[in-house]
Amino acid sequence: MGKWNDTDEPIAYLITFRTYGTWLAGDQRGSIDKYHNKYEGPRAVPSDRREEIHVERLKGPPFLLNAASRNLVEEAIEEVCRYRGWSLIAMNVRTNHVHIVVSGIASSAKMLNDFKAYSTRRMRENGEWRFTHSPWVDKGSRRNLWTEEHIGHARNYVINGQGGQLPEFD
Repeated sequence: MGKWNDTDEPIAYLITFRTYGTWLAGDQRGSIDKYHNKYEGPRAVPSDRREEIHVERLKGPPFLLNAASRNLVEEAIEEVCRYRGWSLIAMNVRTNHVHIVVSGIASSAKMLNDFKAYSTRRMRENGEWRFTHSPWVDKGSRRNLWTEEHIGHARNYVINGQGGQLPEFD
């Protein structure tokens, strides 16, 4: 195991956020709720009825990122990193979620919020998002990375652990 970071601050973050409506409570993959929200803890039990209830509450259809939207999200993430002076270590924009490994002087909550806001704005400006609600789920995952070894594992996961390249057309 690599040497532990001697500060109280992580040296980087693994940030993940999902697109709207693509993984609802009750989903067969399990889900997170206020009773099932501990690191590596159990997920909520799948429930068709619970998922139906959440489908009925959606403000619009579930959102999947097509090739154009994925490119716009990548551009927006690069833009916010340049503007804020953050170091973008790795990024993978998929059809229903985004993974980012990033370091910089800001909280992971600020980074998550900025990534989602810049991406939403970029997609709206280019006609890829026309709804008033967000194309993203309300929250996201923010994992602290304390060592270079942690960063290496997160980078490898983001780049190599997400499946193959997505097509540039769809």
